[in-house]
Amino acid sequence: MSRRPTHPARSVTAAAAALAAVGALTAAAAPGPAHASAHPHPAARHVLLLSVDGLHQPDLAWYIARHPHSALAGLTAGGVQYTHAATTNPSDSFPGMIGQLTGGDPGTTGVYYDDTYSSALLPAGTTDCAGAKPGAEVDLTEDLDRNKDSLDAGQGLSGLPGSILQMTGDPARLIDPSKLPVDPTTCRPLYPHSYLRLNTVFDVVRTAGLRTAWSDKHAAYDILDGPSGNGIQDLFTPEINSKAIGYDAGDWTKDNAATEQYDGYKAQAVLNEIDGYDHSRTHKVGTPAVFGMNFQSVSTAQKLPTSDGLTGGYQAKGVPGPLVVKNLDFVDRQIGAFLAELRERHLADSTTVILSAKHGQSPTDPTALTRIDDGPLLDGLNAAWKAAHPGSRDLVAHAVDDDAMLIWLTDRSPAATGFAKDYLLARSGTGNDIDGKAKPFTASGLQALYAGADAARYFHARPGDSRVPDLVGVTQYGVVYTGGKGKIAEHGGAHADDLDVPLVVSGAAAPHGVRVDGPVHTTQIAPTILRLLGLDPQDLDAVRIEHTPALPVR
Repeated sequence: MSRRPTHPARSVTAAAAALAAVGALTAAAAPGPAHASAHPHPAARHVLLLSVDGLHQPDLAWYIARHPHSALAGLTAGGVQYTHAATTNPSDSFPGMIGQLTGGDPGTTGVYYDDTYSSALLPAGTTDCAGAKPGAEVDLTEDLDRNKDSLDAGQGLSGLPGSILQMTGDPARLIDPSKLPVDPTTCRPLYPHSYLRLNTVFDVVRTAGLRTAWSDKHAAYDILDGPSGNGIQDLFTPEINSKAIGYDAGDWTKDNAATEQYDGYKAQAVLNEIDGYDHSRTHKVGTPAVFGMNFQSVSTAQKLPTSDGLTGGYQAKGVPGPLVVKNLDFVDRQIGAFLAELRERHLADSTTVILSAKHGQSPTDPTALTRIDDGPLLDGLNAAWKAAHPGSRDLVAHAVDDDAMLIWLTDRSPAATGFAKDYLLARSGTGNDIDGKAKPFTASGLQALYAGADAARYFHARPGDSRVPDLVGVTQYGVVYTGGKGKIAEHGGAHADDLDVPLVVSGAAAPHGVRVDGPVHTTQIAPTILRLLGLDPQDLDAVRIEHTPALPVR
């Protein structure tokens, strides 16, 4: 599998050239002037967007080759398959999904991960803003829920988990405002949708008077509502990291059968929406113009060493193991049910299905795994800084380390960022391999480390931006930062295993059986959705800023 460049791509044109060569499609040029309609007559009435988190393009190809009559094979044959699609860098769920629905990379959207830091905001709980010191964690995880142990995030439904479809479609009200960072200008908690710097597909579609729906894994996915705060009319967000009722392992991600059950609730919500109801099947509202969900079960199958008596991860480089295969079968059945329901409701000819993934998962070569506990590395950095600068506080303000290293510092000066870079690149130690045996590492497990202005340039962000990390580490292939031995893969990094995701556009307005081998980016999904619906991609802020072209689908 070829490696992607570590720096995020800005715009892509090779796919258009590939399509022109086969003569099957007309490549989509960059959108025209603002407010000029790209397609005055919509090519589709509905777009169903599906994200299979963790899925790699080689996984999809492997599965289709062995199951030529599967739903995934039929979906791919019925449309355009882009075999070299890349998700955002960092390859985390939040920037990945936001990229698909805004058209922008993290340097533009301002969202780098699900748990980050801003040097401009005030800590959660701040009430005296005039005297408060800026610098706050921005947590977009289950920690925001009123009750993160409950599948309904604290709504108080009885009869869980079976009653979860009765969960509200307005999860913002399930977010505890005392856990939100505070805007120093207004001195009020900043909700996720207000943290996003740019509008979303849902904002544009709602403004056009069309219906929207989405299903995801935390109430914090309120961020997809966009700055308007009301982009999604029906947002179903059962909490995936709550206690899994009926299972002993912990939350819904710790037992793969539990994750499948969890995904099943969201799949049922999509079926209800295809039938013209809201996610709970309570109100007849009409099939949304844009709707969909993310699947989590493939991702947990890639991460867990074992579950349900099956070995997780990959048997060899790029060869799915039995637990991953089981979950590919599961996802295939759910997608088959969606396609069958679209046909049953006579919507197949007016619906475009887009299949992709928020992120991949690394490593897919089990022999490459090196698990490193990042805690001692960060503790050592803080200790070294304070020893060299008596009276100083910890240098690390916040860090997120999965299979990348993102660090925000309390001192953002070149001297401090340079100190941190030198310290980390000089660290060696011992981690453990796929079998739990000792495995040495060098340079903190890093292949490259960008600091200060170089870190900002890595993301095409403005140096000194209040949200951009002060250090960005690209790991050596196979490195996963984790204590213990409970995880065999992660995402967030810049390797091909993190970035190479599937991308299929199938159904209404898509020619059949077209394969595009040129590079494309999942941020191109956003303008593509608007073009399919006859709306103007230029209404997306990120499209105007980054010149993100639509995918060539017609």
